Amino acid sequence: MTNTFKWFKNIKSVEQLKKEYKKLAVKHHPDLGGKTSDMQEINNEYDQLFAKLKNVHETAEGKTYTSKTENTEKANEFKDIIEKLIHLAGVKIEIIGSWIWLTGNTYQHREAIKQLDFKWSKSKKAWYYHKSEYRKHNARSFTLDEIRNLYGSEIIKNDPALKLQIV
Repeated sequence: MTNTFKWFKNIKSVEQLKKEYKKLAVKHHPDLGGKTSDMQEINNEYDQLFAKLKNVHETAEGKTYTSKTENTEKANEFKDIIEKLIHLAGVKIEIIGSWIWLTGNTYQHREAIKQLDFKWSKSKKAWYYHKSEYRKHNARSFTLDEIRNLYGSEIIKNDPALKLQIV
């Protein structure tokens, strides 16, 4: 894919797009010291790329594939969720594949997290979000570390000064 975008370079899958959006939002969001005009450009490019890549995914090994089922997620859904999550103090945001997982100090934010349609995983002690239809393909239950190893992971956490940083 030829890249004519200012903010997103060499993006080949929806997972790469979401990870890069998260980094850019943390760095350029107006509430975190960035410029509104930059965030508008970032959002516009994200929308364009999401439309092209929404069914192209990536494995932890970096191999891309096109999903057999249509992704029903809308570009704004992910942007809106990240916009709300980056303000929750003490919450660790992690993108694993096309899922968002939340750990850390989530108890005080549980009502806000529920309103964003996150579900609680008792076995993993973490909140998760996945918009597309998901059907488990086997009876095995994976740990969060095993899921990270399968799909790759990117974490953003809050520091004590409430400024977000990429880990």
